[in-house]
Amino acid sequence: MKKFIAIVMAAMLLVLTFAGCAKEETKTPEEKSTEDAAVVAEDVSAAGSDLEYVKNKGTLVVGITDFEPMDYMDENGNWIGFDADMAAAFAESLGVEVQFVEIDWDSKILELNSKAIDCVWNGMTLTDEVTSSMSCSNAYCNNAQIVVVNKDVADKYKTAEDCKELSFAVEAGSAGKEMADENGFTYTEVDKQATALMEVAAGTADAAIIDSLMAAAMVGEGTGYENLTYTVALNSEEYGVGFRTGSDLTAALNQFFVDSAANGTTDELAEKYGVQAAIIK
Repeated sequence: MKKFIAIVMAAMLLVLTFAGCAKEETKTPEEKSTEDAAVVAEDVSAAGSDLEYVKNKGTLVVGITDFEPMDYMDENGNWIGFDADMAAAFAESLGVEVQFVEIDWDSKILELNSKAIDCVWNGMTLTDEVTSSMSCSNAYCNNAQIVVVNKDVADKYKTAEDCKELSFAVEAGSAGKEMADENGFTYTEVDKQATALMEVAAGTADAAIIDSLMAAAMVGEGTGYENLTYTVALNSEEYGVGFRTGSDLTAALNQFFVDSAANGTTDELAEKYGVQAAIIK
C-alpha cells in the first residue's frame, strides 16, 4: 500500500512539473521581457544602487550599433561618434572605464535586462516601447525618420503617399520600422541602418528609412553613397539613453548632461561630429 501511494504521489508531482513548464513556454516574449525587467529592478534594489553596481565592477558597458555620426569605428578600430564620446566622458565622470558592445538592435531590451549591457546609448528614439521598458534619460537630440532613395528618382517621391509603391529596407526593431508599419509600406527588415543603405545602393531595395542625422552624415555628395539622397521626413522625434528599470544611473546622466552643457563639452563634441543643430540642451 505504501509503495502504491508513493507511486501515485510521484506521478502527481510529474504532472505538476510538466504543467509548470507548459505554462512557462506559453509566455510571449513581451511577457518574458517584462518579468526579466522586474527581476533586474529587484536585483538593483537589493544591491542598493545600479550606480554602485557599475562603479564596483569598474566598467560602464554601453550597447550600440554602427550608426554614424553617433557610434562608428575609426580607422584604428576604436568606437567614436557623438554618442560614443559622450558615453566615454560620462564613464570618466563616474570613475570607470567605458566598454562598447555592438548589439542586435531588436534585442536591446533583453540585452539590458540580462545585464549584458548597462545602458543603450545609440541615437535611440524615445518610443512608447522604449520608455515603458527602460529608465530613460532626458532627451538630448532631435531627429526624424526620413526616406532615402536614388537621386535619379527622388523627384517622384515628395510625400509618404508617393512612397507607397516602393519596397523598403528598414532596421529591425527601429523607429524606421515603426514608420514603415504606420504608413503601410512594404519592407524587409535588416540588421542595421547601414545595411538598409547598402540595400538601396545595391538595388535590392527601392528605398530605406533611416535617422536624419545618419542620412546627413552618410548620404549625398562627399559620402560613400553619392548616388543616394533623402526626401520625405515621416515624423519628428527625440533621442534618449536607456538604463535598467529603477536605475539611479538615469539621474546621474541627466546631471552629467547639465554639467556638459555648462562646461562646453556638449558643444565641442556636437560641432566635431556635425550634429550641433539637433542638440537639446
